[in-house]
This record gives sequence, C-alpha cells and structure tokens, in this order.
Amino acid sequence: MDWLKKRLIDPLLNLLRQGLSPKDLALCVALGIGVGLFPVLGVSTPALTVLALTLRLNLAAIQLVSYAIAPLQLALIIPFMRLGEIVLGSTPQPMTISAAMELLTQGVLYAIVTLWDAIIHAALGWVLIVPMLIFVSYKILVPIFVRLSKTLSSEKA
Repeated sequence: MDWLKKRLIDPLLNLLRQGLSPKDLALCVALGIGVGLFPVLGVSTPALTVLALTLRLNLAAIQLVSYAIAPLQLALIIPFMRLGEIVLGSTPQPMTISAAMELLTQGVLYAIVTLWDAIIHAALGWVLIVPMLIFVSYKILVPIFVRLSKTLSSEKA
C-alpha cells in the first residue's frame, strides 16, 4: 500500500495541487487504465503518448497510470484472447504468457507472425470491454477528483 501511495496516488494528488483540472486528471487516469491494458506489449506507451499530445493531456499522469497497471495488463492478455476467440467462434489456442515470452526471445517479428491470431483475438476482446471501462472510470473519477481538489484547495488556505 505504501508503494501505491508513494508512486501513484501522491504524484496524482500533486498534479491536482499544481492546478491540473479534475476532469483532465480523470481523463488521464481513465485512458491510462484503458489503453494501458491493451493486450499487445509495447503498444500502450506510444499510443498513450500520441493521445496525451493530441488531447493536450498530462503525459506524466497518463503514463504513470499505465505503468502502475502493467501487471494487470499481463494478467488480462489471456482473458482478452479467450473473449476474442469466443466472439469469433475460434478454437482456443494453447497459449500461456510464459510461452509467448519464450517466443519473444526468438525475435519480435517471429513472435508477431507466430502469435498473429492470438494478437487479433486479444485485441478484439480488449475492444469489446475497454471503451466502457474508460467511460465508467472517467464518470466515477471526475466527482472524486473534484472533491479532492476542493479539499486540497481548502488545505492551502
């Protein structure tokens, strides 16, 4: 819990103290969570950078959240893949994270070619779940950050 507070919560609260709007912070966190869960390793960081720059969001906040949920990203690759297989009616592939990581040792291009179906299935599963997750997260986080912002403002005075 100390790690979470020190590495995620305190930096996000500092952004509120520095004047980042609660709505912008909520959007950074929601997008950091959603895009950070994209089930293809190495894609979320550049995608979030482009989103942050395009939408003029706080790049540090969005990447911080993405890095904090990286273990969850790994844990959800197989469930996203299974959901995609179900939707497409595909035969489940015998895949594990360790097997996929072993393929990566033979080269990224080799792993992509070998895992192409799994990548497509996982991306489809992600597309079916994550847009709603981003929306709900944003709607939940805005009032929380508004309240926290008011509390932090009253502490200054």
